[in-house]
Order: sequence, then C-alpha cells, then structure tokens
Amino acid sequence: MKASERVAACAERLAAELHGLADKPEETPETTLCALSYLASGNPISAAAASELPLPPLSQEAIDRLEHLVTQRLAGIPLAHLTGRQRFMELEFLSGSEALIPRRETELLGGAALEVLRESARRSVVPVAIDVCTGSGNLALAMAHHERKARVLASDLSADAIALARRNASALLLEDRVDFREGDLLAPFDTPEFHAQVDLLLCNPPYISSKKVDVMPEEIAHYEPRIAFDGGPLGIRIVQRLIDEAPQFLRPGGWLAFEVGLGQGPAIVRRLQRTGAFEDVRSIPDDQGQIRAVLARR
Repeated sequence: MKASERVAACAERLAAELHGLADKPEETPETTLCALSYLASGNPISAAAASELPLPPLSQEAIDRLEHLVTQRLAGIPLAHLTGRQRFMELEFLSGSEALIPRRETELLGGAALEVLRESARRSVVPVAIDVCTGSGNLALAMAHHERKARVLASDLSADAIALARRNASALLLEDRVDFREGDLLAPFDTPEFHAQVDLLLCNPPYISSKKVDVMPEEIAHYEPRIAFDGGPLGIRIVQRLIDEAPQFLRPGGWLAFEVGLGQGPAIVRRLQRTGAFEDVRSIPDDQGQIRAVLARR
C-alpha cells in the first residue's frame, strides 16, 4: 500500500471510530490525524496547533508509528497524553497523567481573571495572584505570561502535579515568574505575608460529585487523576472551602475567581452574595448561557 493510502486509511479510521469529548472541541478527526502525524515525525504538537498546519510528509517508518498512535488514540488514551502537548490561552503546555488536561472551557475563567489582574496591575506596582489547585500550572503560567507586572504563586496537593507545573514553567521560560508550592489549597500561603495582600485568588477546583466521577467517560476516568475531578458528595467541597477561606487572603478590592460545574453557578452566586464578604459578584457564561466561572470582589 502506498504511503498516501496508508495515511488515508488512518484518516478513515479516525473519522469512523473517534468519539471526541465535548470539553475538547479542538480534537476533531482531522486535527487528531495531524497532531499524531507530527508526533510520528518526531515533532509533538497540540491539537490546536495541528489545526493551523498542513499534514507533514511521512516516511514509511513514520507511518508505521502513526498507525500505532491511531490505534492507541482509538483505544481511549487521551490525545494530549500521546502528544504530551495541550494549548491553553495561546501557550503550548506539556501535558501528562500527573494533572488535569487543560480544557478550552477553562479559558473563560482565565480570560476573566486576566482582565481583573490587569485592572489591579494598573493600580498596583506588583499585583499578587495566587492560583490554587494549579494542576499543570496552566492558569498560573498564563497569568504570568500575559501580565508581566504580576507576582504569581500557585499550589497543588499533588507533588506530581507540581512537578509537571514546574516543567511547564521551564518550557515556557517562566520559571522565575511563578512560585509553585506543594500543599492543601491555601495552606502554603497561610502567613502574614499574604493575609489581606492578594489581588487575585484563582482556582479551577474539582467540582464533579463523587458518584458522577465513577461514571465519567473512560478517557477521563482511566487516564486523568481522580483528585482533579472529585469535589465530594455534592461536588462543591473545595468551592465551599475556597469561599470560606478567601476573605482572609484578599486585599480590599481583591478578586476571587473560580470555575464551576454545569448547573452549579446560580446557587454558588447566591452563596457568595449571602456571605457579606463580597460586594461585586459576577458570573461568566459559556456559549450556551451556562455559568462556568464566577468572580467576586472583596
């Protein structure tokens, strides 16, 4: 079989058998084929990057690798784990099983958070941003990249996630811009240095209820860390802690910003309004009008 015919056969397999996830809209059969082709040729890129490039020329040996990669992808291994790459807020991140794969939907949170961080940067010489549940470091590093004035810190309970975040910082030449710390939520920052001193407290928390985690698609449940999804019996355990603990750290006028699960937004907005600790609560909807991020000003 000719090389072109073998590549076409891979494309047909992906078109017929690939069942992508709604939270990764950039992963189509076409972008998957292109990303895997670049990986087979020794140049790993994300699906988003692949959408901007033509298919690369492949040797027979590279096509052998491509066919094997297509089989692995169709068996359920996430594309970002095969390529080791995922784009987020215009940056190419390293991706692996150590942390949640950054999702396009989280860019809603990232964009809104960056806007208020830039507002703080116009008022402060060095605004302070802390990202908890940082995972691969995508939000923290995006803040550091896009707002150069900010001092950015981040934490995660998982040592493996922190190690991945630090590798991302090095790959993006931001290792001197973000201070990554291992620990539970805000515990690594519970010192007078940060009490009432934070301009932006940012989090993409686990927000899936424990029972629903057990029935998530295999591509998620088998390959991404449960700790990144499991938000307790109702899915809001970490969010509740965040709302309770944030006022101690935020300066007057500082912002709390976090992602929420489908259907959780209205109740969480009401909870924030009832606390009396926040004076401006904003909800960020997705294209379907569902609240996917919430911001609250101290």
